[in-house]
Amino acid sequence: MGRLPAAAAALVLAGAIVPQALASGLLDRNASRVRLAVNGRGQALVTYRADGRLRHVLVFGAINALAPTETSPQVRFTVDYTGGFETQHRLVWRRFVNRCAPYRGPALAWLVAACTAPDGSSWALQSWQRMLPHRGFAPWLPAQSAWELRISHWTGPLAQLQVWTDWVHGGEAHDLFGRFTYAGAPVHGFRTRQPQDAYVRYLYIDTFDSRYGTGWKRETAVASRKPRGNFCYSFYATRDPSLPGAPTRPAGNGKRYRITAVGPGVTPDVTWEGPGLPDFDPSNAADVAHERAMNALVDQVAGSDPVCSIH
Repeated sequence: MGRLPAAAAALVLAGAIVPQALASGLLDRNASRVRLAVNGRGQALVTYRADGRLRHVLVFGAINALAPTETSPQVRFTVDYTGGFETQHRLVWRRFVNRCAPYRGPALAWLVAACTAPDGSSWALQSWQRMLPHRGFAPWLPAQSAWELRISHWTGPLAQLQVWTDWVHGGEAHDLFGRFTYAGAPVHGFRTRQPQDAYVRYLYIDTFDSRYGTGWKRETAVASRKPRGNFCYSFYATRDPSLPGAPTRPAGNGKRYRITAVGPGVTPDVTWEGPGLPDFDPSNAADVAHERAMNALVDQVAGSDPVCSIH
């Protein structure tokens, strides 16, 4: 690290983090006393406490999202944890004038705070537990139960999750499938297992009142797929090597399901929630008709996708 002016050095020693590009809007974890302010220059100031410290975080430089492309990077915020000193060489937070009006946008899941800026765009803070262990397993590390504080900035409609329930393999397993779109375009990445691909979006699946126990439990996370933005997941008993001892966990189908997805670009995180199905009964005409209709819809949504075109 090079030499810093005294004021900047003090901020670093106090635990400030240098500015960074931020694709998905993650600001911090387990924040409390959270406040959102937006000025007339397209800058947001988020004030909160975390790890015993009061933070003043300046966020700016991005709005909405690009449709997936390999020729341009996805939009990213600049996040200044020094409250403006690192990016603008002064403590912007000390004289920050909030001009954000009451929020006029669509309903948001996991909402902490939201407002409508002078230019008509919206800003929001959301908080949810993204890193819960899979297969209904209880967290064993503090990071797994952390509540992430996430920021977004957008105009117009949110990204859309369309989800349907059915069965696969002749009713052998319960199944979810659907598609993730934004502004009429599929949401997907290009290198799913590479964190530097800022277009990749995972869908975090929760199950309610399942064999894991009562209430909501995390089942797993799946990525929306290239090029259609479709996704799918079937509930089978699974030996999960990501869990201590790699136990075999029962099929986690439940009475209800919930999917939360990080919004594309710097748009808000979105959710879908809906009821589960009973076990498939081949003698039940309604079950047979539903499965036939869903198989036709799978063909439409997934096309020739080798993973999600299964009936």
